[in-house]
Amino acid sequence: MKRPLRIFSMGLVLLGVVFVYSCSNLADPITSGVVPVYTYNVVNTYPHDRGAFTQGLVFENGILYEGTGLRGRSTLRRVELETGDILQIRELPAQFFGEGVTIYGDKIIQLTWKSHVGFVYDKDSFELLREFNYPTEGWGITHDGKRLIMSDGTSTLHLLDPETFEEIGLIEVHDNVGPVTGLNELEYVQGEIYANVWKTDNITRIEPQTGQVIGWIELGGLLHPKYYSGPVGVLNGIAYDTKNDRLFVTGKLWPRLFEIEPIRKDAPTASDNSVFAVRYAHPNYSTALRNSRTPIPSDCVKTLSR
Repeated sequence: MKRPLRIFSMGLVLLGVVFVYSCSNLADPITSGVVPVYTYNVVNTYPHDRGAFTQGLVFENGILYEGTGLRGRSTLRRVELETGDILQIRELPAQFFGEGVTIYGDKIIQLTWKSHVGFVYDKDSFELLREFNYPTEGWGITHDGKRLIMSDGTSTLHLLDPETFEEIGLIEVHDNVGPVTGLNELEYVQGEIYANVWKTDNITRIEPQTGQVIGWIELGGLLHPKYYSGPVGVLNGIAYDTKNDRLFVTGKLWPRLFEIEPIRKDAPTASDNSVFAVRYAHPNYSTALRNSRTPIPSDCVKTLSR
């Protein structure tokens, strides 16, 4: 009579093992290789035109170059960092929605959103030198010294020849969960690609050779809520001072531009035993879970809802 009870007990133990595995296995792909997360220190704060719908930002030789958006309000600007004063401006034709900008040599390159048209200007005079076309939407643009790197709002970055503007390659951006979408304004920083992630307070750091996300910078709380201009006033705009190793960020319709210093957070550990402990490391993590074919055990769901 004791044997059936023993078998039943063993069954409960096995069931418990299966349940524990089903929850811990969901977290393993992330917790076994957690992407580093950074917070920030504000080093300096500068004035910024609150009417600027910032879509692109570059810093060179002590001066900011900014591309702004919205049809009928899109511009290319040269801006004094310390005062926020506009030193030079070129307005785009009203039909264009301006997007990202980058400086390549003695030229400035500016994208537009849905018009499939980019502009090349003389850096000093802002004279229009030529136009070029691309088949996708235009969001952000930067370069690595040899190739232009362009985003289109997806998880794909397009590599363009800087002379012909023909596409010569792709970078598929992903982290340990999957593709990272919404890549927006771009900046090339010490061999990495920094990208704003649209509608978030996050910047992702990307390894160009593999597309692997190698870090997240969380910038929540950077701008006081009273300065936000509704849902459109999101973080957007990254510029890097290569000579002095300074990182600048701002947002659409923000009255402030910030110099920040990323500070690495303590990484989650296995002892946390919590999916929530690593959820902050991926802004699309809950979306990834919703799209997963793997059933989520109830204990994991409770943890995620915290």
